[in-house]
Amino acid sequence: MSDSLTAGLERALGRIGLPAPTGLERLSGGANMESWRFAAGAETCVLRRAPSLEMMVGRPLTHADEAALIRAARTSGVLAPELLVELEPDDGLGSGYVMRAISGSPDPNLFLAEADPAAGIADIARELAATHAVDCTGLAVPVMDTANALAELRARFLTYGGDRPILALALRWLEANIPAAVTPRLVHGDFRLGNLMFEHGRLTGVLDWELAHLGDWHEDLAFGCMTVWRFSRPDRPGYGLTSIDALVRAYEATGEQKFDPARFRFWTIYRTFWWALGCLQMGGFWRAGHDRSVERVVVARRTAEQELDLLLLLEDQAPDAERTRPLPPAQPALVPGSGEPSAAEILTAVSEWLASDIKPLVAGRGKFDLAVARNALGIVVRELEQRPAASDAALSADLISGKVDLATPGILAKLRRMALDKLTADMPKYPALALARAQWEGT
Repeated sequence: MSDSLTAGLERALGRIGLPAPTGLERLSGGANMESWRFAAGAETCVLRRAPSLEMMVGRPLTHADEAALIRAARTSGVLAPELLVELEPDDGLGSGYVMRAISGSPDPNLFLAEADPAAGIADIARELAATHAVDCTGLAVPVMDTANALAELRARFLTYGGDRPILALALRWLEANIPAAVTPRLVHGDFRLGNLMFEHGRLTGVLDWELAHLGDWHEDLAFGCMTVWRFSRPDRPGYGLTSIDALVRAYEATGEQKFDPARFRFWTIYRTFWWALGCLQMGGFWRAGHDRSVERVVVARRTAEQELDLLLLLEDQAPDAERTRPLPPAQPALVPGSGEPSAAEILTAVSEWLASDIKPLVAGRGKFDLAVARNALGIVVRELEQRPAASDAALSADLISGKVDLATPGILAKLRRMALDKLTADMPKYPALALARAQWEGT
């Protein structure tokens, strides 16, 4: 792959007078797109491309449209990347573009450790407001119709099996609470920690514009405040830095429209449901052969994180008697035998070997891939030992239809148990899991 990337980039860079690339390095992260850092003479650049052209099918924004939007946002004063050249078919690299690297790091935990909360949230609010003010006249930016978008999510949920009760509960709530339409403004669509560049605690760039559209600006604020994007600080809902109130004050100080808590709640639940389906979709990409990386299947198992978060967001719909009902007991873990090693023990042995013998031999992207592989082995070990139940097609159908809801005796307790057990197996280090256990189990 390195040779083909080098040759293709040499063709693309030659069109703008830059020399052949050196030091190609695959960057970690990115649920859909690949990113590669490299040098071109004195320039440090980043290639962003789709790992498979099939992954671009049906996307509202082509890479050409995305590039035009990024240029418009940068011209409007947003800290968007500077695009250098777009890929062409003859480059042999698929779909994408090359941009000048932005100084800093996208590492959320580094940012949260370095940033002054007031300065950090002011930077974020400023860039959000600037994004929402971009004039998109003449640009091929899709307009989001919330009802139509939700209908598409319903269809996807059913395509993926339609058998996850917590997702069914969220879908029912969303369909009953669609807000009135607003004058559409540019929405980044993925404005969160991990897609923002920071240096010494200050924001230096806004990345990943592939989900941009015209719609309700509350969606951007809500998405960045989702629990999953707070990383090590689930207790600070405002981008892992501060409170929602502090974020709202900083945003409104830019002179933009007034904040609507009901809209913010809708979009928080909508995007959490959306990301749960996005995780499930990763499994489909892997099965179809578009991306056979271990990372793809591990991301698919992050659905359990969103199920826990959705239940925490929606449980206030249950009566007090249901919210105080004890949880059913967890499935007892399998006890290792004294004879031949179990499947879980064999996988544990492989993981330990990777850590002791292979980890010292790898560097760069290899370390990230090794960590993902060990994470995958851990998921399988815990699933074998704990046997969590996450799917129930009949209950899901009843929740979507409204035949049962959170007022139905025992339903909330059952869903809480399912969420805790599945997430304990899939992502036991998810920061919100401990908070949910304390709230629901008193442990």
